[in-house]
Amino acid sequence: MTLATYNVNGIRAARRRGLSAWIRRRSPDVICLQETRCPADRLPSGIFEGYRGAYCPGVLAGRNGVAVLTRAPATAVRTWGGEVFSVGDERTTPIDPGRVGLAGGALARALGEFVDEGRYLEVDLADEPVTVACLYLPKGDSLLAPSVRTRAPTPEQLEGVRHRYERKMRFLEGFRPQLARSRRAAARAGRQFVVVGDFNIARDRADVKNWRPAQKASGFLPEERAWLAEQLGPRTLVDVVRSLHPDESGPYSWWSWMGRAFARDTGWRIDYHLAAPGLARTAVSGTTERDPDGSARVSDHCPVVVTYDTARL
Repeated sequence: MTLATYNVNGIRAARRRGLSAWIRRRSPDVICLQETRCPADRLPSGIFEGYRGAYCPGVLAGRNGVAVLTRAPATAVRTWGGEVFSVGDERTTPIDPGRVGLAGGALARALGEFVDEGRYLEVDLADEPVTVACLYLPKGDSLLAPSVRTRAPTPEQLEGVRHRYERKMRFLEGFRPQLARSRRAAARAGRQFVVVGDFNIARDRADVKNWRPAQKASGFLPEERAWLAEQLGPRTLVDVVRSLHPDESGPYSWWSWMGRAFARDTGWRIDYHLAAPGLARTAVSGTTERDPDGSARVSDHCPVVVTYDTARL
């Protein structure tokens, strides 16, 4: 089973830049997309050709949105709230809310403000004993960032930075128990669990090219890194790509559009496959699939693709 996660940074723009060509060429069994930024009724025609899936666009115009695409229709779809659509080929239809389960069985109180934002979706695969979850975690902000410390921001701007930082912290607070509930629910159902997507957190120094200045930036703050480390363990979740590349810097999955960050490979690894240990042990290959050059970039992220030998489960 080949599973890809891809923050497309706007699915309509990504299609113009070559997303459909990548899907046809790579043809993963399962594709998880984040930051689609598109209402369900405005999805590009034929964008999901050959796949069936669930799509949670959220209610914030031009922001967020997650999708899980599979070759065979999923046997179950769960989220935290908000409208979910069935997508595939030319058809996009709302899924009856009665057929969409609550991920984890109960919602952590701290996640209440995020339920309609299109940030989380999970499905049970029909042809594998696996539950796949797709996540787009808030970006956050930092009062320690150079842009805040050196540009004399207004009180309103400072309040905006503080609000974004605190909002991400609330999400992390709620997502900790929620993630554990989903993982345990999958185990009780006899399924392996994997959560993939854009976590907007780099785990360690090897995951950021310029890690020293990054220590004061959102995505590499000590409290964010500590939270991510707490989710990992030999009995909980495994960082699959790092387990396959233990001594490598990166492989990075995000580069700023600004300057020559991409050309110089000044990147961050913030997109992950975090899998239950049983599934992680079956990973035979996996890495980020960096675009060949800057002119060919589909997104500011690149796909992270892992092949699992699920016959070993």
